[in-house]
Amino acid sequence: MSAPDGSPVGAERSIGQLFASATTELSALVHDEIALAKAQLKQDVRRGAVSGGAFSGAGAVLVFSLPMLNFALAYGIRTWSGWNLAVCFLLSFAANVLVAGVLALIGVAFAKKTQKSKGPQKVAASMKETAVVLQNAKPHPRPELEDRAPEAIEAVARSSS
Repeated sequence: MSAPDGSPVGAERSIGQLFASATTELSALVHDEIALAKAQLKQDVRRGAVSGGAFSGAGAVLVFSLPMLNFALAYGIRTWSGWNLAVCFLLSFAANVLVAGVLALIGVAFAKKTQKSKGPQKVAASMKETAVVLQNAKPHPRPELEDRAPEAIEAVARSSS
């Protein structure tokens, strides 16, 4: 098993290697969070489009089908039942309003789902949390060179060269 920079796990790495590894991993984290936000936003847009399409469909059914469907349905009801023609036209209009109402309810349901979705807000909060953690991170305190043994100083000198 190896670290992201290719060195074996457990092997001592220089500060530069650790910093490069941390930078790479942080960059990957930011890119992944941006990709997640895009995916969630795409899903919200899709739900909004379905909602808009359902509302448009409800309006189109109500506007364009009324003349033709009212006449056909009214004359069909009159032929079938023998009722007064005015009552037949009222029944055909009620049927069209019922269809438009069902389509409007579908549109409302999808609009509520779109409003409840908090996908991008969750990702933004996660990114802010990551930024706060990184801002509060402090480097590990290093003892002064006078406090170290000469062997440790030589080991640091060899590892940095």
